[in-house]
Amino acid sequence: MFAVEVRDHVMIAHSFKGDLFGPAQALHGATFVIDAAFIAKTLDKNGVVIDIGRANEVLKEVLTPLNYKNLDDMKEFEGVNTTTEFLTKHVHDHLAQAARDGRLGRSGDELDSIRITISESHVARAWYEAPID
Repeated sequence: MFAVEVRDHVMIAHSFKGDLFGPAQALHGATFVIDAAFIAKTLDKNGVVIDIGRANEVLKEVLTPLNYKNLDDMKEFEGVNTTTEFLTKHVHDHLAQAARDGRLGRSGDELDSIRITISESHVARAWYEAPID
């Protein structure tokens, strides 16, 4: 398998509901580093998995609506704990749509999967990987 990975970050605020989260039930901030890996069994005719520049642009587009926002105030996240795990799938789904739309310089059906890793600190991260279909 071949992979190309790009990285960006966001600064957000949010809170969680549920005793499991202890002090994180209160509003708090986080800086997340997001790694997006695009995975394919083969390289395309240009010898790449995808166009890195386009991948960077699309990742930035997906993250911009989250950056410097209180996720608790966003309609699309109403009633949801915006955990690191939840956000990995949110980012994945948007990037998978961009791949299906051909926005990465290669047809999305030529890619096998996308893996999103979000690091919430230097000692903790979560990831989600799934096919693009």
